Amino acid sequence: MKKFIAEFIGTLWLVLGGCGSAVIAAGFPELGIGFVGVSLAFGLTVVTMAYAIGHISGCHLNPAVTIGVWIGGRFDGKDVFPYIVAQVMGGIAGAAILFLIASGKSDFVLGGFASNGYGEHSPGGYGMTSALIIEVVMTFIFLFVILGSTYTKAPRGFAGLAIGLCLTLIHLISIPVTNTSVNPARSTSQALFVGDWAIDQLWLFWLAPIVGAILAGLIYKAISPEITDNL
Repeated sequence: MKKFIAEFIGTLWLVLGGCGSAVIAAGFPELGIGFVGVSLAFGLTVVTMAYAIGHISGCHLNPAVTIGVWIGGRFDGKDVFPYIVAQVMGGIAGAAILFLIASGKSDFVLGGFASNGYGEHSPGGYGMTSALIIEVVMTFIFLFVILGSTYTKAPRGFAGLAIGLCLTLIHLISIPVTNTSVNPARSTSQALFVGDWAIDQLWLFWLAPIVGAILAGLIYKAISPEITDNL
């Protein structure tokens, strides 16, 4: 139970910190943090939680990560579904807190609420194919870095930094395309508040990250056959 609570809190923080930076701080007149600030915010949520709960739950914070490390032979299959439930519920809680804060502004308009999207809902107007490709590839790289940095022969104590910086870089690349998902729990949490088009497009932000994670798990397992610690 402790590890599920840790995943709930960690995913809440990822959504509140990452999406919160996009909704509250990114567009602030003249002082907004922009794409770079939002990218750093997502990376920092992972870095901070990696050292806070990594020793409890492995700090997955993401259904795709949980599935990827399981496929890679680094996680017990019986915990996959409970982890995903905890992550999705944590993400929804984070989005709810963000909504309560953001809606306190007198001229609040929900808008996209940092939801992921393609076509007319892509920040840069990118279509479904571009969104599908970038989400698969970015999640593949994310899982590859996670599996590599937590490998038994990797330098100890630096995995959190490597993973957080990787997520920052992923956002720097892909925010203009999809607002960056690579995380079905993060996508679901925001889509539930936006409804309509965000729910209609949510399938892609489950399918693509999971496909990318599975590919990474299979490939990393094949090139590093040594038995490793569970993530």
